[in-house]
Amino acid sequence: MKQVLTFLFIIVVVAQFQVFTTGCANIIPPTGGPRDSLPPTLLRVNPHDSSRNFASKKIVFEFDEFIAPPDNIMENLLVSPVPKQAPMVVSKLRTLTVTIRDTLEENTTYAINFGKAIKDINEGNILNDFTYVFSTGRGIDSLTVSGKVIIAETGKTDSTLIAVLHRNTDDSAVIKERPRYVAKTNRDGNFTFRNLPPGTFALYAFKDEGGQRKYLSNKQLFAFSDTLVNTQSGKSFTLYAYLEKDKEEEKDKDKKPATPAVRPTAPNRGGGVVQDKRLRMETNLSGQELDLLGNLEISFKTTPLKYFDSTKVQFLNEKYEPLTGYRFINDSNKRITLLYKWQPNTAYNLIVDKDFAEDTLGHKLLRTDTLEFRTKKESDYGLVRLRFLNLDLSKNPVLQFVQNDQVKFSHVFTDRNFNARLFTPGEYDLRIVYDTNKNGKWDPGEFFGKHLQPEIVAPVSRKVNIKANWDNEIDITL
Repeated sequence: MKQVLTFLFIIVVVAQFQVFTTGCANIIPPTGGPRDSLPPTLLRVNPHDSSRNFASKKIVFEFDEFIAPPDNIMENLLVSPVPKQAPMVVSKLRTLTVTIRDTLEENTTYAINFGKAIKDINEGNILNDFTYVFSTGRGIDSLTVSGKVIIAETGKTDSTLIAVLHRNTDDSAVIKERPRYVAKTNRDGNFTFRNLPPGTFALYAFKDEGGQRKYLSNKQLFAFSDTLVNTQSGKSFTLYAYLEKDKEEEKDKDKKPATPAVRPTAPNRGGGVVQDKRLRMETNLSGQELDLLGNLEISFKTTPLKYFDSTKVQFLNEKYEPLTGYRFINDSNKRITLLYKWQPNTAYNLIVDKDFAEDTLGHKLLRTDTLEFRTKKESDYGLVRLRFLNLDLSKNPVLQFVQNDQVKFSHVFTDRNFNARLFTPGEYDLRIVYDTNKNGKWDPGEFFGKHLQPEIVAPVSRKVNIKANWDNEIDITL
């Protein structure tokens, strides 16, 4: 009997120990759960979406979670037709209230697009392009107009542009009046106007500075349609945006020298100041090497020159023997260019007398100076042969080599090939400019007066990587 009781006691102790250890192993601190990645969901709205005979001054939206204060509401909110006074938008807890401050037109369909303004308060999940539609009449207009905006100079797109429809088709309306309808472009440059009535409109697109919905400056990207838009046609439109030339700046560029900059001064021993009288020059040399494909340039960026005397400049070889067959070009007294038929891997010397030039502030060189430099080797460049298999030569194509959106080299096609014995190595984007006026470069449009569209640029999908001391031969199909 004693042995039986002892055995039962051991069983009880072991069972209690197992329960204790199992309980300890399962003690886990609570976690926060999976991250909320969903935008707010609309539960109800009063008046309801697509209401007819709308006469309310307030629209109240209720969501399934707390809403953050509307973000950049003036930038995000699009109301069509465009009101004289934008509505007021306020959030509180789970509700968003829109107060209409403008007089609504009779028998008109309105659409309120919130863009990226609505998001939850915890994770900032955005309810993209949430749109509420209502009509002050008995029906909802349902016509659409769509299209695409392309940056004419690059062939790229810009998601910060807006497209607008004007009922007034006079050219001046895009400057003086707010449009009737507004749509934003997406990252692919596409736009869509929805809930339109039957009618005819002028179509434009531009960079909307300050939310004015107007084309106010030639610093804004701008595009226009050659034809009026009939909302019942179902036609899609492609617009080409450009920056218009500033005619006054073009006129004054060569007339007005740059405003002289105030040069730094240094204190003298008497407590006054001594002005720096040295003429400041910069060259386009890289490590004392000159690009074989260019020319030697000496720039005077601070102030323009008052005079330049080329007779006080000596151009010599590495043995300091005079050279011939060169000439200087003075570009608006801001840059001196030395033109010469450069030989590869060759040393040159340029001796400039201290009186060779003087800027408009009276600055000269302090003493005669010598500029020593050497041209690059042929092996520093790549040989390039490009063949464009289906290039349309009737459109006057011009090939552009582009780096960081800067055109580094242009070539006017005479056939479908591009050949260069020496070409600067690097990775390039390629563009084809269809050169309407045959001046060898891209030209912007001119809307007012001429209705002249910009020249079109077609980006080539394939990049080219030019390697030094290498035969780079590539076939390209457009």
